[in-house]
Amino acid sequence: MLNQLITFLDSSPSCYHGVDNLAKRLAAEGYTALAEPDHWDLQPGGKYYLTRNQSAILAFRIPARQPDRFILAASHSDRPCFKVKENPELETEYIRLAVERYGSMLMSTWLDRPLSIAGRVLVETAEGITARLVNLDRDLCMIPNLAIHMNRKANDGYAYNPAVDLIPLTGSLATKGSFSRLVAEAAGCRPEEILGHDLFLYNREKARVWGADNEYLSAQALDDLQCAWATMEGFLQAKPGPAVPVCCVFDNEEVGSGTMQGADSTFLSGALARICAGTGMDYRRAVAGSFLVSADNAHALHPNHPEYADATHRPAINGGIVLKFNANQRYTTDGVSAAIFRKACRMAGVPTQTYCNRADLPGGSTLGNISTAQVSIPTVDVGLPQLAMHSCYETAGTKDAGYLVRAMATLYAMDLPQVN
Repeated sequence: MLNQLITFLDSSPSCYHGVDNLAKRLAAEGYTALAEPDHWDLQPGGKYYLTRNQSAILAFRIPARQPDRFILAASHSDRPCFKVKENPELETEYIRLAVERYGSMLMSTWLDRPLSIAGRVLVETAEGITARLVNLDRDLCMIPNLAIHMNRKANDGYAYNPAVDLIPLTGSLATKGSFSRLVAEAAGCRPEEILGHDLFLYNREKARVWGADNEYLSAQALDDLQCAWATMEGFLQAKPGPAVPVCCVFDNEEVGSGTMQGADSTFLSGALARICAGTGMDYRRAVAGSFLVSADNAHALHPNHPEYADATHRPAINGGIVLKFNANQRYTTDGVSAAIFRKACRMAGVPTQTYCNRADLPGGSTLGNISTAQVSIPTVDVGLPQLAMHSCYETAGTKDAGYLVRAMATLYAMDLPQVN
């Protein structure tokens, strides 16, 4: 199972590649692709999936007997990184690429390491405009640090200027114009046939298992491809249950989710409404009786900075799935949703942990409370413990993804317990 996760991480250098890999996995398991503009003919026992903008995906199954509710999981496909600007080549004594930050990243981790470019391009063809995934898949760029001799404060808390310090070097003056040529080659077209692109830098270092007992996994985009993979695997492994199982991966969580493919869109609510229409369920009653797991990675206790953890909420790597709590509802977990999820984990034989921010440190938020603004479902926020969140190379445990697979497989098959 760990090798499958590593393969998924290494083959998903952008949100588009991650969603494409999930779609291929579903198709291989016999799921039928649906399109939002088309009529849906949903059949008992049917297995379906749909995508939006190539960066969000939703899969579901129709039970053989009449369902009356949903059990759902949601995660996200994007990661903090650098997006390539529309006219990227900067010409000085070198050729550099104009980029801008996407999301809140640990900027220093991107320096002095081989980088490449992946994403999608929109190509003009005889049949119309076609979207093609591209991965240049070579050591193409580097963001060089300024030498300590020229920046004596580099080790004293230097503040990086993304418009100056974080511009990737990609070639010499002799390679002027090569960017569009390389992208066109990857897309199988001529440069003048490219009408648009969504391209991102990514770290070339492959996922690695390491540690005295091989207990750690480091890779790009563990936040949140680790949860996206694990929830989908749990969805696929789950036995039939009384509810409609749904697994959704949104885009743009790292920039607020307010896009047509984000958690604050109609992607989930529209799909649920159409499933209800196709199965004879009443939408409002079905949603009221449903349950959602918002899965987005959590902060593990840091080995060098334990002081940033709350005294009684200190998640350990490989210690199990983390339930995330916040009194101000930055996380959706409450007593009811925690009880239901813990019940599923006990049935699966999976350990759980808890996370709360230290009271004097503000924390982040995730997609749970954003998606429930569109579809008001009892929700639990969970994650897998990790270090170096929002670095371009993050670290987690080798056991925890398997725990989430088992927990989700159990939850999807459950008859949701009544809370009195």
